[in-house]
Amino acid sequence: MLANNHVLDWGEAGLLETLDTLKRAGIPYAGAGRNAEEAATPAIIDVVSGYRIAVFAFGLESSGIPPSWNAGPRRPGVNTLPDIFAKTISGIVDRANAARRKGDLLVASVHWGSNWGYEIPLEHRVLAHELIDAAGFAIVHGHSSHHPLAIEIYRGRLILYGCGDFITDYEGIAGYEEYRNDLALLYLPEFAVPSGSLMALSMRPFRMQNFRLNCASTAEAAWLQAMLDRESARFGTHVAGKSDGTLSAVW
Repeated sequence: MLANNHVLDWGEAGLLETLDTLKRAGIPYAGAGRNAEEAATPAIIDVVSGYRIAVFAFGLESSGIPPSWNAGPRRPGVNTLPDIFAKTISGIVDRANAARRKGDLLVASVHWGSNWGYEIPLEHRVLAHELIDAAGFAIVHGHSSHHPLAIEIYRGRLILYGCGDFITDYEGIAGYEEYRNDLALLYLPEFAVPSGSLMALSMRPFRMQNFRLNCASTAEAAWLQAMLDRESARFGTHVAGKSDGTLSAVW
C-alpha cells in the first residue's frame, strides 16, 4: 500500500513512475495516485468463489507524511486523512459503501504514528474502532512502527496497531536494539466469509539478516511471544507460543 511517508521521496516523477510500473505489472495499489480520487480508490483483489478483498489505504501526518504530499484534484500524492472527526469518517463510509459488493472483505491499511515505542495513541484506537463500527472494515492493518505492536480483537474484527517491518534496510542502525526490529512476523489471519469475523490468527516469526528472512530461533520466537502478550493484554488479547514455532492470538 502506498500511503506512507516515503512514497514521494523521489518527488512526483518518482511516484508517477511507481504507479506506471505497478500498473504494467498488474499489481493493484491504493493510498496514493495521480490525483485525490485515484489515491482514495481501493485496490480490489479477487479471491476464490467470487469473493473479493477491497483494500483502502490512508496516511496520517503523525507518521511523518508532509502536508504538501497530500493528493489534490489535479496533484499526485497521498490519501492523507486530515483528522478523525465525523466528516472525515463519513467520507470513508461513503467510499466503502460505494465500492463494496456483497461478500466483500474490507481492509483499512493505515500508516500512522512514530517508528519506535509501544504506546498506542488514543487517536489510533478511536479511528480503528470507527473504521469497524461505521464503515464495516474487517481488518485495520496499521504500520509505520519498525517493530510489531499490540493486537486488538474488537467486536470480532482484527486490529493490528503496528505490524513492524517484514524486510527493511534499517539493519545495523544503532540505538533501538531494545525493540528487536531485526525480528519480523508473518501474520496469517483466518476469517469467516462473508461476515468478516476473525476465526483465528497465527503468526510466523522470522529474523532479518543481510536482506533476507531466516526462521527465528526458539529464543527469538519466545521474545516476540512475551512482548506481544504483554502489549496486547490491555486490549483483552493474549499471544501464545505453539510447538511448531508459530504464535497464535487468544481472545
